[in-house]
Amino acid sequence: MSLTEIVVEGTLKPDGTLELDQKPSLAPGRVQVIVKPLPSPTGRRGLVEVMDEIRQSQRARGYQGRTAQEMQAEEMARQEEDEDYERRCEQLWGGPLPPAKS
Repeated sequence: MSLTEIVVEGTLKPDGTLELDQKPSLAPGRVQVIVKPLPSPTGRRGLVEVMDEIRQSQRARGYQGRTAQEMQAEEMARQEEDEDYERRCEQLWGGPLPPAKS
């Protein structure tokens, strides 16, 4: 009995399943699958690849990112700055500013 090896390309789905581009010409049964990324046809990386590379680079240099508390504190400070700006404008112009047009 001889073993046959074939190469079939496909797509790795977010849930971990594989979608093959063609039906393998092998008898049904257990197989070994080796998965390796292929370069994108346009030569450009997609968003997922770029984001993965950024995350790996951040992990490699020990970057932790901001905590939820830090982000909340920054947002509160930004809102306070906005309210202070509005108060100063009201003092200068003698009343509330009209709503901004979109």
